[in-house]
Amino acid sequence: MIYLSSFLFSEESVENPNIYPYHVFAGKTERRLYFGPITMLYGNNASGKSTVLNIIANKLKLQGQEYAASNKYGRVLYFERFVEECRYTLGEREDGRSFREIPSGSRYIKSEDILYEIKKIQQEQVLQDGYVYEHVRRGMDKEAVRGSLDSYGTRQRLENLIYAQEKYSNGETALQMLEDFIEPDGLYLLDEPEVSLSPENQVLLAENLNRMARFLGCQFIVATHSPFMLGTLQGRIYDLDSRDWVEAEWTELENVRYFYRFFEERRGEFVRT
Repeated sequence: MIYLSSFLFSEESVENPNIYPYHVFAGKTERRLYFGPITMLYGNNASGKSTVLNIIANKLKLQGQEYAASNKYGRVLYFERFVEECRYTLGEREDGRSFREIPSGSRYIKSEDILYEIKKIQQEQVLQDGYVYEHVRRGMDKEAVRGSLDSYGTRQRLENLIYAQEKYSNGETALQMLEDFIEPDGLYLLDEPEVSLSPENQVLLAENLNRMARFLGCQFIVATHSPFMLGTLQGRIYDLDSRDWVEAEWTELENVRYFYRFFEERRGEFVRT
């Protein structure tokens, strides 16, 4: 499904070349992106991937949008102004009618959102361990302390922790949490979702996104420079490092080529003698 068909970033300019986010797009000959069910935004650090997603999220008023505060160059709210100057078109339903709005459950999901949720789980575990330690230090029998964990009040406080520990005990916490955020029939902007995932789980995530786009009516715009994600996701790729945001094959991208050269130069180390 295609809910967001295209997005045109502001073509206006400002006098000061350092003003955010105008400077991110300075020198770009193309400022419009066209989206399919899955679209990937590739680029090295500082290429503007996160900025692009956040501007789209702000324009569409998606859950998870982040406001970029006005910078030191005067009192003008440049980020708000830039977002206002952007334009977009919506996609069409299967019957040919245009969508009138983005689905309500759509959201912008950043890697730090997932890491924050993981941190909360870890912190709850620390609190539970600290509860036991502190009461034992005060002289209470360890078994008695653990027995107190069964009290109603304590059970309520630890309910989320117990659920999370049971659910994510397979070591795929980040992968599972990310999938829990995604529901059918929605637009999802994903900013480097591969962070904290092993290569195997990156491929698994990409395969799941392919299925969600095909069978669950989801649309994804994914910012990534992971060769495992780029090589597995089925969609168009924009190279944000290029001047005119060209579409590229994943094997043409510099980050992927770097991995290729790295392993090619060490081919002999993989050969059993």
